Amino acid sequence: MMDVTQIEPLFTRADGTYLCARWGRPIVPVVFGVEDDAIGVLKGAFEAVCALAGHQMDELDAELGVNVMMLFCRDWDELVGVPDLDRLVPELGDLVGRLIKADANQYRIFRFDDAGAIQACFIFLRMDENLAAVPAETLALSQAVQSIVLWSDVAFSDASPLALIDGNAVLRPDIAGVIRAVYDPVMPAVAHDSSHALRLAARIGALQ
Repeated sequence: MMDVTQIEPLFTRADGTYLCARWGRPIVPVVFGVEDDAIGVLKGAFEAVCALAGHQMDELDAELGVNVMMLFCRDWDELVGVPDLDRLVPELGDLVGRLIKADANQYRIFRFDDAGAIQACFIFLRMDENLAAVPAETLALSQAVQSIVLWSDVAFSDASPLALIDGNAVLRPDIAGVIRAVYDPVMPAVAHDSSHALRLAARIGALQ
């Protein structure tokens, strides 16, 4: 079980600020750029993580239609040619330039509602050699876990939220406990103070 000294870094950003947010509406994912059989795997991962969190998925977001967009590409330049994507991501041109310069293979953008809860998430994945070598189930679970909560931008820089058991990727039990605690109804949808980590530690203990 995680204690506060392990939980707080998960939501403490590189600039030292603390921020944790969960979804404020049911998740409605859509996937572009993969074969049809992979879409089921990706959506299945979101269903599993939502079930863990006690959160809902839906077929339609009344305001946005869909609120989780996963877009796979071979080169970042392909994003510029996606119809209307620049309307959803106004900074798209500059973002593509930064991703190319950084030689990145994945990027997530979150949008928030007026209360600060997660409203939408855009997940961009460039299938370079590294990502192409990752099994679809592992990649799907990793993206779902990293999108169900607004983690710190450096939360998993040293250790993955997943573990391998008998060759299969599974969510680490300690991270699963944090997700369940974040979505506990007594917890706020968004928190900016590190005292929130103390409350999470208490909820994890209560939910054991």
